[in-house]
Amino acid sequence: MAKYAAAVDQGTTSSRFMIFDHSGKIVCYDQKEHTQIYPKPGWVEHDPMEIWGAVQAVIAGALAKGAIDPKDISAVGVTNQRETTVVWNRKTGKPVYNAIVWQDTRTDQICNELAKEGGQDRFREKVGLPLATYFSGPKIKWILDNVDGARAAADAGDLAFGNIDTWVIWNLTGGVNGGVHVTDVSNASRTMLMNLKTLDWDADMLKLMSVPRSMLPTICASSEKYGNAIGSLAGIPVAGDLGDQQAALFGQTCFSPGEAKNTYGTGCFMLLNTGEKIVPSQSGLLTTLGYKIGNQPAVYALEGSIAITGALVQWLRDNLRMFDFSKHIEDYAATVQDSGGIYIVPAFSGLFAPYWRSDARGAIVGLTRYINRAHIARAALEATAYQTREVLDAMNADSGVPLTALKVDGGMVYNNLLMQFQADILGVPVIRPTVAETTSLGAAYAAGLAVGFWDSVEGLRANWGKDKEWTPEMDEATREKLYKGWKKAVTRTFDWVE
Repeated sequence: MAKYAAAVDQGTTSSRFMIFDHSGKIVCYDQKEHTQIYPKPGWVEHDPMEIWGAVQAVIAGALAKGAIDPKDISAVGVTNQRETTVVWNRKTGKPVYNAIVWQDTRTDQICNELAKEGGQDRFREKVGLPLATYFSGPKIKWILDNVDGARAAADAGDLAFGNIDTWVIWNLTGGVNGGVHVTDVSNASRTMLMNLKTLDWDADMLKLMSVPRSMLPTICASSEKYGNAIGSLAGIPVAGDLGDQQAALFGQTCFSPGEAKNTYGTGCFMLLNTGEKIVPSQSGLLTTLGYKIGNQPAVYALEGSIAITGALVQWLRDNLRMFDFSKHIEDYAATVQDSGGIYIVPAFSGLFAPYWRSDARGAIVGLTRYINRAHIARAALEATAYQTREVLDAMNADSGVPLTALKVDGGMVYNNLLMQFQADILGVPVIRPTVAETTSLGAAYAAGLAVGFWDSVEGLRANWGKDKEWTPEMDEATREKLYKGWKKAVTRTFDWVE
C-alpha cells in the first residue's frame, strides 16, 4: 500500500520536489534555484536543460533526504510557472531557444499588431484573456519568426511546444524515448490558443498566431494518468498537472464557487472559483480554468495576476544590495511606523491586473530627504498589499460576491508585518493554512486522486487547517487615504514606454 503522493513544483526561480503523506503533511523535500537570464531590458529567459537537470536533482535529493523508497509513492503530479514557453526538437530533445519567461515583454509588438483590429480585448470572449505579453501564444510566434530554421522545422512537424509542465512531463516520461506530450486545461488556458468552451485548441487563434497545430500537446484533465515516470521515479504514474496558481487553489481546497486564495510568490495571484460557469470579467481580470478532475466537468475561475511582488524584494536584495537575505526586509521595515509617504510601484514588466499596461515601468514616488532604507523596505512590502487590494476590488465587482476572508499561501505569508498590513488595507481577515506550500500540495492531490490514493475532493477538505489569522486593525479613514495615494502613484507609471 502506497504511503505518499509527490509533486514536482517547477517555479520561476527554483524547482522543488515535495513528498506528502495521506494527511497532506510534508514528509520531505529538496529545492534548487536556476539561473535568471536577462539578455535585454524587458527580456527574461531560462535554460530549459538547466531546469530539467534541477528537476532530476531535487527528485533524487528529496528521496535521499527522506530515505524514501520510490515504491511507496502512489503518484507524482507536476505544477509549474505557467506561461513560460519552451519549443524543442522532438527528435533530439533539445530546445531551439531558451524558455521565454512569463514576465518577458518582447512580444509587445506582436500583441499591438493583433490589437489594431478589435483592441486589447479582441479575443476575451473566446480565450478569457486580453492581448498581453504575458501569455504563451505570442511567445511561440516570436520563436518561430526569429529563430533560424524554427519555422521550417515546425512546418515539418519536428518541433514541440509546451509550457514548463509539458516540458517536464515529456522528459519525466521518457523524452525522445516515448515521452508523452500533454498539458492540462489550466495550463492550456494560459496560451491564448485554447477555446474556453470547447477546451480544445482553437483553429482561428492558431491561424492568427501562425502556430502549427502539430506543435501542440494534447489537452488533458488536471487529474488523470498521463504515463509512467523513468529515472529515480521509474514506474510511478505521472497523474496530475496544474499551473502553479490553480494548484494553489486546489491545495487550499477552494472547491466551492465563491472560495478564493491569494498566492504570494515572485508575483501575486488571486483566484476565485466560479464553478462550472464561465464568468467574463468587466474589471480587468482573467477568465481562466481552475481545474478538471478526470471525466467531471471543468471548473472555471477568475484570476487577478500581479507581475511583481516577491521579485521586488529580490531586486532590492540582488540589484541594490540592500540586505543579504530576503527575510531581512521585515526587520528593516519594522523599524519605522510607516513608509514615510513614499510608494513603490513595481511595474518592471508593465502592469498586469487590473490595468494590462505594457507601457508602464516601475517608479518610486514621494521621495524626500527624510526617506531611508527602512522606508523603502516598508514601501516594497506595502506595494504587494496595495496591488492585492486592487485585484480584490475587481473580483468583488465581477463576481458580485464580496469576499469575507482571504486564504493566503506562498513564501511571503511568513512576513507578519506584510500580512497585518494586508488585512488592514483589505478590511477583511487574512488566513494562513498549516501547510503554506499549497502549490505543491495541490499537484500532489491531483495526482493522488487520479490513482485512488485519496477518494474525493471533499475528503481533502479535512486536511486543511488554519495556522494563523490576521484581522484588520486600521480605521477606515486611514485605509482609504493610503489607498488613494497608491492609486495616484500607479498613474505616474503609465505611458513610460513609447
